Amino acid sequence: MFSAADHQYMARALRLAERGLWTTSPNPRVGCVIVGDGEVVGEGWHQRAGQPHAEVHALAAAGCRARGATAYVTLEPCSHHGRTPPCAEALIAAGVGRVVAAMRDPNPQVAGQGLRKLEQAGIRVQSGLLAEQARELNIGFAARMTRGRPWLRVKTASSLDGKTALANGTSFWITGEAARRDVHRLRARSCAILTGIGTVLADDPRMDVREVETRRQPLRIVLDSGLRTPPAAKILAGGGTLVVGATDSLERVVRLEDAGAEVLLLPDGAGRVDLQGLLRELATREINEVMVEAGCTLNGALLQAGLVDELVMYTAPVLLGDRARGLFALPELTGMSQRRELRLRDVTMVGRDIRLRAWVDA
Repeated sequence: MFSAADHQYMARALRLAERGLWTTSPNPRVGCVIVGDGEVVGEGWHQRAGQPHAEVHALAAAGCRARGATAYVTLEPCSHHGRTPPCAEALIAAGVGRVVAAMRDPNPQVAGQGLRKLEQAGIRVQSGLLAEQARELNIGFAARMTRGRPWLRVKTASSLDGKTALANGTSFWITGEAARRDVHRLRARSCAILTGIGTVLADDPRMDVREVETRRQPLRIVLDSGLRTPPAAKILAGGGTLVVGATDSLERVVRLEDAGAEVLLLPDGAGRVDLQGLLRELATREINEVMVEAGCTLNGALLQAGLVDELVMYTAPVLLGDRARGLFALPELTGMSQRRELRLRDVTMVGRDIRLRAWVDA
């Protein structure tokens, strides 16, 4: 169905799409390569929301050479008017002869309509080439569009025996500098960073992107049922922080708002924050990917609620002993049938540490 050349050009389009990893939110990351007579005549990638899509950049570079050419696009060309005009119409107007899409657009406003529009215009259309790679590149966008909540990625840093801190709370630093820089790259691709009040009170983290250059900082979210976040907490500095609570204490709300935070009350009826409700709310705010950097209590609560999609676990070649703090606060299992299954996606050395990526089965 697809030739070796098709694979080569789509792989190139995916590499282009990756350039928007830190910049396109809430839009998907998309790349486009236009090939005529066996030669790349134009290419482009979507750089940020509100700006031209990948196809428009590629068509501009190709000019009249786009007529009769093949366009390789990592996501189905859009068919609706959003922040920019429909890319399907631009491809039709340019006279391309064939369009190969890696995957269909999960956005209900598109969902096959872009490909149908191209076919109706007499353009040969194919899809499904390197679809898995394309979907993983936009895993959060697809999650938000198909199930109404973002992709939730929990990051942990632990010793080889699965401990995150000493019994007295000391945790700086378990992993090395290379792993910590890698975490900032994960932050940069995320739309939001979520932590708990326990981490804020114990470590006073900033939870921003510093080790890599980016124009966009993710939304910082503090899960704080009792609204105990200190107004001087570093995570509130500079604004762009959402504190999610479960108490209607007007005094505490005003104190945090005066410190520059947005306060959202989402009680679950038991004095805690409604985790399901929070993720639905984040989806309405066009949040695609949420990265959790928290302690074992919040990590465990999210796992128990069935909300964790992915684990990114940095493991250092050190031992902290059985009295140190663990990764997840979970109930004791009474049988192996209760264990939680993971699907390993990648195991990589990052400096002296191991980075393990796994998906959590539903």
